[in-house]
Amino acid sequence: MKTLSITSNSQKEILEETVSQLRKGGLVVFPSDTVYGLLVDATNEKAVQKLLKFKNRPAGKPISVFTTWNQLPHLAKVDKLRQKKLHELFPGPYTIILSSKHKTSLLLESEEKTLGVRIPNSRLIDELTTRYRKPITATSANLSGNSPHYSVSSLFNSLSEKKKNLIDLVIDAGTLPRNKPSTVVDMTKEKIKILRRGDVGLQENKVNISNSENETKRIAKNILRNISKEKNTKAIAFIIRGELGAGKTIFVKGIGEHLGIDNIISPTYVVMYEYKTSHKKVKKLIHADLYTITSPDEFKHLGIKEALEKNNVLCVEWGEKAGEILDILSEKTHIVYVDIKYLNQNKREIIYTV
Repeated sequence: MKTLSITSNSQKEILEETVSQLRKGGLVVFPSDTVYGLLVDATNEKAVQKLLKFKNRPAGKPISVFTTWNQLPHLAKVDKLRQKKLHELFPGPYTIILSSKHKTSLLLESEEKTLGVRIPNSRLIDELTTRYRKPITATSANLSGNSPHYSVSSLFNSLSEKKKNLIDLVIDAGTLPRNKPSTVVDMTKEKIKILRRGDVGLQENKVNISNSENETKRIAKNILRNISKEKNTKAIAFIIRGELGAGKTIFVKGIGEHLGIDNIISPTYVVMYEYKTSHKKVKKLIHADLYTITSPDEFKHLGIKEALEKNNVLCVEWGEKAGEILDILSEKTHIVYVDIKYLNQNKREIIYTV
């Protein structure tokens, strides 16, 4: 078994080694946008059998796959109506159940001949699936019936030596944010149905493209302005997700400017700043950065509950780590999920979900 750690300089090696192992029928532990997952080539029958042996997966229990937009129509049946809805949800923490075209191992399908597909909000998995050009299994890295894992050490502590010996490659990203597994949505029938709810429900995503920092600020202002008109009974919480350098702080600066605050700074090392506003309706802006949060206990000292008064706006950077406080935010605030995706040096895709 080989282990590679994710660093700023290791991505090329990680992709090359993972592709190599998948082509050889290997079993790979890999971080996703939710939990650690188990990857094998979804078209390789022997590799899928190895995966099922590792997980102790009962016959007839389906396993979803990571795919790309180009691959998706070849794997499952997607009409125009479903395609529109898929574009609202992907990329994101969703598993969509569709009628299969039987292009993957039949062991991955349900008894109803359906297939679960994922296009996650993960640049690394996006590059991997694009490079590999075949669907890859997207099941969580745990034995059937056990909880998912957010660290490699937690996974290994749960495994026997026999199980460990089945693993060919481990990609270690450290401790992942404690997000729930993906929301599972059945689109095989006329009425869309949620089968399992993760951290994000089934809402409409709205997409904006920014070509500059000023555009990102303008988009942030417009979102706050629109949300404020619709939601005025609770505080508003922006859960902002995106990779390092995507523009999360720039987005918050746009929120700040709308509220009359022009001195927003990143609170990475102090975790949370509080600003008084000159806005008629919003009393305070609370700006939190969860980048340095490493354990659930650290949330207890943030004073999140006290910050959620009706006339406040809360902006949480590195919202991927907000799993521990989502329950209280759901109760006390109107949550707006904001995903910022790096497209190139100047261009960003900003998706928000209310």
